[in-house]
Amino acid sequence: MINLNTKEFLEFCHSAFDNIPIAIDFLDKDGKMIYINKSFSDFLQIPIENMIGRIVTDINPTSKFMKSLKNKRADIATPHKFPNGKEAICHRIPIIDDRGNLVGGLGMILFEEIQNMKDILDKYELLNKELKLYKNEIAKFNKTTYSLDNIIGKSSSIIKCKNDVKKFAKVKFDVLIKGESGVGKELFAHAIHAESERHNMPFVRIDCSSIPESLLESEFFGYEEGSFTGTKKGGSIGKFELANGGTIFLDEIGEMPYHMQAKLLRVLQEKEIIRIGGKKVIPLDIRVISATNRNLEKMVIDGKFREDLYYRINVLSIEVPPLRERKEDMKFLVEEFLSNFHKELGILRKIPDNIMDILNEYLWPGNIRELKNVINKICVSADDVNVGINDLPEFFLQDSIKQNINLSGMGLNEVINAVEAETIKSALSQCNYNKSQAAKLLKIPRNTLYRKINELNIKDI
Repeated sequence: MINLNTKEFLEFCHSAFDNIPIAIDFLDKDGKMIYINKSFSDFLQIPIENMIGRIVTDINPTSKFMKSLKNKRADIATPHKFPNGKEAICHRIPIIDDRGNLVGGLGMILFEEIQNMKDILDKYELLNKELKLYKNEIAKFNKTTYSLDNIIGKSSSIIKCKNDVKKFAKVKFDVLIKGESGVGKELFAHAIHAESERHNMPFVRIDCSSIPESLLESEFFGYEEGSFTGTKKGGSIGKFELANGGTIFLDEIGEMPYHMQAKLLRVLQEKEIIRIGGKKVIPLDIRVISATNRNLEKMVIDGKFREDLYYRINVLSIEVPPLRERKEDMKFLVEEFLSNFHKELGILRKIPDNIMDILNEYLWPGNIRELKNVINKICVSADDVNVGINDLPEFFLQDSIKQNINLSGMGLNEVINAVEAETIKSALSQCNYNKSQAAKLLKIPRNTLYRKINELNIKDI
């Protein structure tokens, strides 16, 4: 059985507890004081020699230590008022040997004043609120806007891209997404993050083309207070630090200034940053996804993009095809945009086959972004559920004329006749082949419509 009333134990107590600022005492199994340090003596305002060998309730009649010893149960962090009027938070801990026998007890004052505890709790509460605010700020970046379901299309090229997303999401390597402006590169970046193990962590986007060169470094890495004129009090956290644990998406990375590329490369290699004006090294755990519509290989040859950075960000790559190379996806994209228009505005619009044919002939230099804008414009311009040829932007007809001249070598009159014929067919189709209504739609007299039908040899009406 352990015995606290030994010379060795007392020597240990003196060496371990005499000079620490925490109030500590030891009692034997009968509640007799066998050790008390100077901090506890000063708190009680009683000399040590007046307490050693006395029962704890003789020193402090309101003590609850005897109850703890009797029950063999610790009394943790309970408030207590002492005979000298002081209040404190106390621990009373029975000491039990391996056989379950009571050996003695350890007493400790956690807070010498209740107010001290309240002050700490207040500080804790304040820190907790600040932490919640910080988490809420980060939460803005946590959720990706798009997923694989938002990538519309069933063409073989898009299916391959979507399969690459699933494969790449399983690993931590950096990804470079290539493609013309408007093909939806950002959707693929979101989808990779959403499919990865980091999906609950931040997703932070930086448009390298929209941030002034003078602000790019502070936007990337943050700054400490007083680093330069106009800084916020307390400094500012950078986008890389915000993305820690998650994914950072560097959109239009080909627009990044050459001198900034070297700093970015260092961060990607060392996986750490130092805020501007700071000294603290902040370790990073991020995945980098970059996107560009530029030819980075040519930029490397021309000395406009660092070769080492190019190979660093181009571990895995996805080439998103332009819309003109995936025309089989047009109908799915148009259906999606029409559905969204209906959901947002409650206005139903349909694209007839003849209008879809015209849309398919167009080359779409602005890709999916241009298609979405055109569909919205058409839906607003149309007066009926079925969109008519007159609702199309003028450049579509001009583009159609150019293609007809180039492809068939027709003369001007033949091209005009062909366009007139298609326009009349479209009007008749929209009006269920009611010639009076078609004439009104075309804004021409009914007899003129009959004449045009005969002159242009329009059949099957």
